[in-house]
Amino acid sequence: MDKLLIRGGRPLRGEVQISGAKNSALPIMAATILCNGEAHIENIPDLKDIRTMSKMLEILGASVDFEDSRLIINTQHLTNNEAPYELVKTMRASVLTLGPLVARFGYAKVSLPGGCAIGERPINLHLMGLEKMGAEISLAQGYVIAQVKELRGANIFFDISTVTGTENLMMAAVFAKGKTTLENAACEPEVRDLADYLNSMGAKIYGAGTPVIEIEGVAGLVPSPYRIIPDRIETGTFIAIAGITAGNILIKGCRTDHISAIVEKMRETGIIITEEAQGLRVMAPKWGGLKCTDVKTMPYPGFPTDMQAQFIAMMAVANGTSIVKETIFENRFMHVAELRRMGANIETEDNIATVRGVERLVGAPVMATDLRASASLVVGALAAEGETIIDRIYHLDRGYEKIEEKISKLGADVQRVK
Repeated sequence: MDKLLIRGGRPLRGEVQISGAKNSALPIMAATILCNGEAHIENIPDLKDIRTMSKMLEILGASVDFEDSRLIINTQHLTNNEAPYELVKTMRASVLTLGPLVARFGYAKVSLPGGCAIGERPINLHLMGLEKMGAEISLAQGYVIAQVKELRGANIFFDISTVTGTENLMMAAVFAKGKTTLENAACEPEVRDLADYLNSMGAKIYGAGTPVIEIEGVAGLVPSPYRIIPDRIETGTFIAIAGITAGNILIKGCRTDHISAIVEKMRETGIIITEEAQGLRVMAPKWGGLKCTDVKTMPYPGFPTDMQAQFIAMMAVANGTSIVKETIFENRFMHVAELRRMGANIETEDNIATVRGVERLVGAPVMATDLRASASLVVGALAAEGETIIDRIYHLDRGYEKIEEKISKLGADVQRVK
């Protein structure tokens, strides 16, 4: 297993280019199942999860070519309706094949994704919505089997906001007869990006990005070239990297309208963030100059749970005490124990972390437990005195494209150890 070796304590300066959003790319790749032809999608990050979804589509019978951030997916000859456990267990987003398979073929057999390291994330709302649209749902040997002669439009209310649930049912509704209304739908930019992609192919989706989405069923879709949005969580991570290292970084190619909550909280810590023609200029206070502030994770447009770990790493060296409340996932403070190994003073109780800033972190051997936890360890290591070795960085490779190359160009002392 690869590891990252980081010698911290250097202010990072320069420019970094933000990659395409993984959480847009994955549902959009699943959406190509709905079209009978060749899809061209640009700004795709080269990540482990992208390779996994590509393999999933190939198992279903598609051909997939990936080169220079461009995907070409041909779905003319899909021959399989089953998403196997071997792939779904490695990437929960594989469940996004459920909606489009049912919509196109009237039948799908998809492995249950189960839980993950950051808590249980059931798909009961996905299944409830498909049943309301007329599908018969059964469970057998760890698989969901959904079948229907013709999907019908329905009014669907989500008890809780669910991104993948919204995306799955939005894709299923594209071919449903009549109108489907999704209430309390997820408002994330990635949901809007998926809707924009489907609409570019001829779907009729209205209100994506708001809590109420309406979909009028259509007979078919025609492939259309598309470019996905930049990754807002990678953008936020690099703001945190600039902040904790007393850096000055130009973050290029980001969407400022997608990160308002992140930017506001970062400014409260004393970081100066200004818009420039090519992106965001992030200028941090000198070493020891970060101010503490409290944060609560919330569904979009609130502060994202995917930035909570990186923010805690920053607050570990801020002046004063910060309270971080996690409201989205249970068990999402596993990075705290590893940050403590680096000298952080953090206490957790239930869903609240109390972070008392220390003067400096100290390098130590640490282990990543999930994607965003691994990012927080990189953030902390870049500011720590001495050498940090981060184990299990396959988590990092799932969501950050060539991160060691990017931070190295900013002046970090980092290397990947095979």
